[in-house]
Amino acid sequence: MKLVTFNIRCDYGEDKENNFVFRRDLILKKIKKEQPDLICFQEVLPHVAVWLKESLDAYNVIGCGRSETLRDEQVAVAYRKDRMNLIAMETFWLSETPQTPGSRYPDQSICARTCTEAVFEDMEEQKVFRLVNTHLDHEGAKARKLGLGQILQKLEKEVCFPQVPVIIAGDFNATPGDEEMQVILNVPGYTNATAGIGKTFHDFGKNGMEEPIDYVFVKGCACSGVEKWTEKEGNVYLSDHYPVCVQIGL
Repeated sequence: MKLVTFNIRCDYGEDKENNFVFRRDLILKKIKKEQPDLICFQEVLPHVAVWLKESLDAYNVIGCGRSETLRDEQVAVAYRKDRMNLIAMETFWLSETPQTPGSRYPDQSICARTCTEAVFEDMEEQKVFRLVNTHLDHEGAKARKLGLGQILQKLEKEVCFPQVPVIIAGDFNATPGDEEMQVILNVPGYTNATAGIGKTFHDFGKNGMEEPIDYVFVKGCACSGVEKWTEKEGNVYLSDHYPVCVQIGL
């Protein structure tokens, strides 16, 4: 099973030659070439969500905006219609009131943060698994720590398919050495499938960070390969992050 975590970069028209309108064809070409089974997108604005649903005809796309009105950015999941059967889906907010749209932790940026959680049946393998796609806060280390802890605690208490393999993917806005990452790195059973991949945020080739901030963690399944999508055409990149593709065996 091929899974990608892909921060697609908010389309606010601020990126000149790397504005979304100039990246769309490259993104679509890469996805059609690789044909991943699951894509965990972050920073999907409403009009980009519409584009994904219209353009990725082999996929269904699920998720909703993080604001009180369910607008703004979303962490969307695209899954192949011919392989994945959606059993259950939930959106929750990283906060003390996770079922309240737009809620957030006190020590956090103005941005609410969400998770798109889904239970799938891989019809090819005839196995069930759980996927969590998230995007942690970009300013508050404490909010990131609380958010990761909240996700793990929720997974421990699941009553629907509690024993199935788990995949947690997304932009964590933290490097492996940061204190908040120890919340998941030190939890028994979870493996960092993206360990050692190096830089993922590159700021359209300008600089970025030398260590990764985009991850895929797995529990109850194995990773047989990982790679970054580094394609570009001229100075046009897929995004300001390298999408990270992981081969996962349930």
